[in-house]
Amino acid sequence: MDNETYKYSAEILKKADSILITAGAGMGVDSGLPDFRGNEGFWKAYPPIAKLGLTFSEMANPQWFSYKPKLACGFYGHRLNLYRKTLPHNGFKLLLDYALTRKEGYSVFTSNVDGQFQKAGFDDDRISECHGSIHHFQCNSGCNDNIWDAKEIKVNVDENTFEAFDELPFCPNCKGLARPNILMFGDWDWIGNRTNEQEKRMKKWLLGLDKSKLVIVELGAGRAVPTVRFQSESIFQSFKCNLIRINPRDYDGPQGIISIKANAKEGLEGIFEYM
Repeated sequence: MDNETYKYSAEILKKADSILITAGAGMGVDSGLPDFRGNEGFWKAYPPIAKLGLTFSEMANPQWFSYKPKLACGFYGHRLNLYRKTLPHNGFKLLLDYALTRKEGYSVFTSNVDGQFQKAGFDDDRISECHGSIHHFQCNSGCNDNIWDAKEIKVNVDENTFEAFDELPFCPNCKGLARPNILMFGDWDWIGNRTNEQEKRMKKWLLGLDKSKLVIVELGAGRAVPTVRFQSESIFQSFKCNLIRINPRDYDGPQGIISIKANAKEGLEGIFEYM
């Protein structure tokens, strides 16, 4: 990447009064989280599911909690355990240290369900998780609309089959099976109350800003699931603010954005070297 682009991005950040951080799956790759882009990456992370011939979008479907609950709980339980162990990379710290110095504050919009922003120290009330969170659960049968913290939930997973064993997560109300509060593919039973409240807080924050002094930094948001890209571009166009897009592959975008061809950690370190 041209150093001039890093310098220019740093100058924009220095002048901004507020920052909106938008992040897709690529944000977590530098922390060591698996890349599910394409079947090869997914199947490398989950060999038993490769033997079943299931793609990520087929596996990340709520139907498995009814048809094969041990497999569903094993798949999400393994991810829950992995995300709990994973430490956020240095890019998170660079962003947080910067965001805390902005006069009008910060907000985070992410499609990631891993809770890495919270673990890195970002304020939970300033994070909007548009696809929910694996660290929160809901009833699988929909006996109520409650969403609860998964901190007390422990899922034991057979590493050979990726199926859960011992007690499966259960709903404290009906004692039936529980599932993560994640918006899955073909998911009509996801309870979006928590995410809706998060998005209301973010919109309220945006409405109170000096729009010209906002900067958007987008990280690892590809075209495969374009929710984050759409959000970034929508605010960029309506606010007429600056958008810095960091992505190793899908780095281009509308005229006027700043494109950095790099992974999230590399791109952030490149910018902050000039701060």
